[in-house]
Amino acid sequence: MADNILEVKNLKKYFKISKGMLHAVDDVSFTIERGRTLGIVGESGCGKSTTGRSILRLLEPTSGAVIFEGQDITKLKEEEMRRKRKEMQIIFQDPFSSLDPRHTINQIIGEPIKVNKIMTDKHKIENRVLELMDTVGLAERLINTYPHELDGGRRQRIGIARALAMEPKFIVCDEPVSALDVSIQAQILNLLKQLQKKLGLTFIFITHDLSVVNHFSDDIAVMYLGRLVEKAPAEELFNNPVHPYTKALLSAIPVPDLTHKSERILLKGEITSPINPPDECRFAKRCSHVCDECYKKEPELRELRPGHFAACCLAKC
Repeated sequence: MADNILEVKNLKKYFKISKGMLHAVDDVSFTIERGRTLGIVGESGCGKSTTGRSILRLLEPTSGAVIFEGQDITKLKEEEMRRKRKEMQIIFQDPFSSLDPRHTINQIIGEPIKVNKIMTDKHKIENRVLELMDTVGLAERLINTYPHELDGGRRQRIGIARALAMEPKFIVCDEPVSALDVSIQAQILNLLKQLQKKLGLTFIFITHDLSVVNHFSDDIAVMYLGRLVEKAPAEELFNNPVHPYTKALLSAIPVPDLTHKSERILLKGEITSPINPPDECRFAKRCSHVCDECYKKEPELRELRPGHFAACCLAKC
């Protein structure tokens, strides 16, 4: 039996605006096995970051359940959730705006240790900070520097070290390399992989870059306008995509081979509004395979093959 560290059931996050309810995350369900990485991909605005933050309750879910190690954390009170968050951390997208510019590296990494009273002795905290800096590849001489004095790669290493300070089991990586140069991206991805193997971490890896997610993830979930449209092991998704949206995303991946010829799938048509969306396939207006059934109801995510799920009327069991 699979050892699932996280189970998300029918998660919804709606925002009330002047025109109605914006369905940022709408009825999302999935599980993650301990020690594995689930990549979540999709266009900007599809709800992937909101999903990650709702799981950690940085945004309060509208409804649904988030079961972490057998406990539904959506039912925890504020103080209980504060204690639980030691086991659930996040690495933010922008390594500059997520760090306090008035604090040194020593203060930034040491702050969660002090606030949660894991250690109280000043020298022990500093030793722990130095240990974490070494773990993420930051030189000891940088301990009293400020974020603006460092490049993007080193700033993101600070964010990783800060997340590790609580010794978490589960980390949401919210586009952690999208603001970095390509060469630095590879270094950070390799670091995260090493940490996962060494510490037994479980990741949700949120990105819009399918090349990155294929390199980093065990399983991949594709989101479109707040809904999961396909989920499968990484190799299976790349070799046998089912949903037309997934196929369009994969066709857009650049191939560094001038002799390679691939047909780019261009999406046309109007994007369905996420505000009070109708009960129909949200991709129907942009889909070249649309049929009458697509407008009758929202397709459900169904298992087509072991571990491969898709929400499309074209998908046959």
